[in-house]
Amino acid sequence: MDLAVRVGDWVRDREPELLAELAAWIAQPSVSRTGEGMAEAAAHGLELLRRSGLTARAVETGGWPALVGTAPGPEGAPHVLIYGHYDVQPAGPLHEWETPPFEAHFRDGRVYGRGTGDNKGQHLAQLLGLRAVRELTGGLPCRVTVLLDGEEEIGSPNLAKALRQLDKPDLVVWSDGPVHESGRASVVLGVRGIATFELRVNGASGVLHSGNWGGVAPNPAWRLVQVLAGMRDARGNVLVEGFADDVVPLSPGERAALADLPVDVPQVLAGIGVAGMEPPNGLGFYERLTGPTFTINSLTCEDGGEHRTVIPNVAVAKCDMRLVGGQRADRVFAALRAHLDRHAPDVELVPGGAMDPSRTLPESPWTQAVLRGAEAGLGEPPLLLPALGGSLPIAPFTDELGVPCYGVPFANVDERNHAPNENLVLDWFRRGIVASATVQREIAAASR
Repeated sequence: MDLAVRVGDWVRDREPELLAELAAWIAQPSVSRTGEGMAEAAAHGLELLRRSGLTARAVETGGWPALVGTAPGPEGAPHVLIYGHYDVQPAGPLHEWETPPFEAHFRDGRVYGRGTGDNKGQHLAQLLGLRAVRELTGGLPCRVTVLLDGEEEIGSPNLAKALRQLDKPDLVVWSDGPVHESGRASVVLGVRGIATFELRVNGASGVLHSGNWGGVAPNPAWRLVQVLAGMRDARGNVLVEGFADDVVPLSPGERAALADLPVDVPQVLAGIGVAGMEPPNGLGFYERLTGPTFTINSLTCEDGGEHRTVIPNVAVAKCDMRLVGGQRADRVFAALRAHLDRHAPDVELVPGGAMDPSRTLPESPWTQAVLRGAEAGLGEPPLLLPALGGSLPIAPFTDELGVPCYGVPFANVDERNHAPNENLVLDWFRRGIVASATVQREIAAASR
């Protein structure tokens, strides 16, 4: 009997206990930003690793520990690292939750609670896939390391430190984020990076009356918008010298994958209430999501929303730049500083959080095996996504370890991660368990 069928039967036979395991994991708070429940969550996560037949240990990083589980495979088998994270976002406004965030509530084919999709339900599916294969076949087809990050929701500042304490794998598989917006299964090859920052312009020592001082005192708000206009023009071109110098062009395989992705652009735009896309013109929908961007997140004069007839004494723009293959956050920050030194030395740059991009080419050696395994387990041919529009801490794997990374998401498009009423469709959880097993099988088969 095929492995996918056997694992599917295994899931059905044990569903009540598997869902109870999921519910208990969701009920354990693990908010890395505040520390709520983190020590107890680390102990809980280690026990989940052990239940899946892995030798488990906590790896100290200087921050919240990383949880590591290992299991040997047959001689000469590939070494697969499975990455996930056990920390979650804070609950947010409690009055917006239909049910308490740190209780699992099952209704209408979904489970609700903080961490259901991001990321406890998804990495638990990976662990249960390993457990199923071990129980059904007596062992694993690959050598496996599972790494559960305790700091993903705060930017994974110590992930590279944890990786240096592990053996180098042949490839990395991760399950995070939603499937394709069409609802189709997908395999993701990369993520955009991010550099966040503030631009601050100071004026007079205090707020001034706009009548008594208008035309005399400098207005930092006008100065700020003029500086911003000199950093990106009306055609969408970023004018920060050196910002995009390191961008690596899309490969033929990436362009082919983008061309195969389904999208109804007018319908997508209508869904968000706009009539057209950002400049520049001539770029396809998905091509835009694989390119670098410069976004103004907010503009303020720190007036508390009072909007008095004054000349403000400070103006602040909060911004982010999404980064793509070849770019590095430190080099982008350096380009920003150099641009301001040349053109606006009176403007203060305040760097914020950053994450480098990650890129795995479709031409990489394990791509077809992961696609075959995902199709066998999820029951449909997955779409191949060259990159997510958002950011995840995958760069340490591709850059520091130099190995390909593959995302196989098991969460529904409307998972509401980071928001109230976060949820996971249980069918994706069940199928994810099966796919976790079949991906391991196909990776092993590809090495023979």
